[in-house]
Amino acid sequence: MEKIKKINYLNLTMLSLRPNCENCNKPLAPNSTEAMICSYECTFCVDCVNDVLHNVCPNCGGGFEKRPIRPKDGLRKHPSSTEPVLKPVNQVTFRPLMEKNQNILPNER
Repeated sequence: MEKIKKINYLNLTMLSLRPNCENCNKPLAPNSTEAMICSYECTFCVDCVNDVLHNVCPNCGGGFEKRPIRPKDGLRKHPSSTEPVLKPVNQVTFRPLMEKNQNILPNER
């Protein structure tokens, strides 16, 4: 019978839970239901993801999912990031990546 390995959560790297939308700088609290992330943790608000980015990350070309909300006890042990990341999307340079990917499901890109 296999032994079940216990995980020490204190030693794991956690999502940084960035405090803002990288495009419009909208505040995104750790418990925000409007925060969206790609697989690299690029963080945008749901409005930018839907209306500006069309579910295409401008940094990696991947899709977005709702950012998980860390429980309050977890936030005490592993607080969210306080360093904003602001990289407004340049529509001219982003357009080719968006047009290439917006009609392809993220799991098929």
